[in-house]
Amino acid sequence: MRNVVIAGYARSPFHFANKGLLAKVRPDDLAAQVVRGLVDRTGVNVDDIEDLILGCAFPEGEQGFNMARLVVLMAGLPINVAGTTVNRFCGSSMQSIHNAAGAIQMNAGEVFIWRVSSP
Repeated sequence: MRNVVIAGYARSPFHFANKGLLAKVRPDDLAAQVVRGLVDRTGVNVDDIEDLILGCAFPEGEQGFNMARLVVLMAGLPINVAGTTVNRFCGSSMQSIHNAAGAIQMNAGEVFIWRVSSP
């Protein structure tokens, strides 16, 4: 079985839902900035990225689409990088990392980006 490691991380600012400085910021815009920052900081070869797995606790409104695919494109990643949005409500981030780790262990890719987005 292949070893799985977390090789980098980035986080976005957060605030109470619908209040404060981030109330007018779209979740996909914020996620794309975080993903782009992570890729730039880690220096990962974008051609090695297999999938962006995004956990979304409340997939409604602007977050009701396949937000992960939008984030891939908005972050300027190659068009062949997949984008998968996962919903397990409060367990979305854990499910996302389980999906990525399982895929790596099964030799279905080597580099994955996963994250959670919840308003």
